[in-house]
Amino acid sequence: MSWWGKVIGGAFGFMLGGPLGALLGATLGHGFDKGLTGVEMLGSDQHWQGGSQERVQAAFFTATFSVMGHLAKADGRVTEDEIELARQTMDKMQLDEEQRRTAIELFNSGKQDDFPLAEVLEQLKRECHRRVNLIQMFLEIQIATALADGDLHPAEQRVLVVVAESLGISRSQFERLLAMVVAQQRFSRRGGSSEAPVARESISEAYQLLGVTPSATDAEVKKSYRRLMSQHHPDKLVSKGLPEEMMKIATEKTREIKAAYEVIKTSRKKA
Repeated sequence: MSWWGKVIGGAFGFMLGGPLGALLGATLGHGFDKGLTGVEMLGSDQHWQGGSQERVQAAFFTATFSVMGHLAKADGRVTEDEIELARQTMDKMQLDEEQRRTAIELFNSGKQDDFPLAEVLEQLKRECHRRVNLIQMFLEIQIATALADGDLHPAEQRVLVVVAESLGISRSQFERLLAMVVAQQRFSRRGGSSEAPVARESISEAYQLLGVTPSATDAEVKKSYRRLMSQHHPDKLVSKGLPEEMMKIATEKTREIKAAYEVIKTSRKKA
């Protein structure tokens, strides 16, 4: 049974425990005792042991939409663009009616003044347990949320820095990820492709997307491309705890990474 199948079975909020279990339990209408750690409630079901794939998937889903809501409210108001991005994320995940309702309620929970951001991030980091690529994927989704309206508000950036630091991502790593996501969004909007004449701006964004400069050697560009493809490989991420429903998001990212690489290769052949 999938992680969601266990969630709607009615016991997950108890099994996860902590602030994430409380958030998910509240959206599903289950009672919850915050004093329970989750392990006490698992019984003999080994799938819900700490660090298990299904447990991580549920924690990731819960944290993604609740922190997304918190971030959207960081500048004092939630814009229609931010709401639309949340809707698009749900559409990409092809959530059923109950999953979508849960995601929306988690998003709304994140907008509340008493949302326990520090505790949520602390638990997410603990649940992910050294799954670096999974944590990076989480941060990329949150950065995309902050950029949904085309502008990164200082308040949103402050929250993103807190999120990154809380998850063990250094400021320099955060800045690189931010630049990559910005370039990715611009590249995607321009319809970056090697099949047609490519604007100079798209070539520049392709380099930024891959995290290299135009002066990088072919070998360095290829190495960065392969590293990013490996980090965002959908099957690898799901095996680490990415909810199966988010595979399409990861697939889209690998498609954009590949497109950027092809643009760079084509531009170099013509140079």
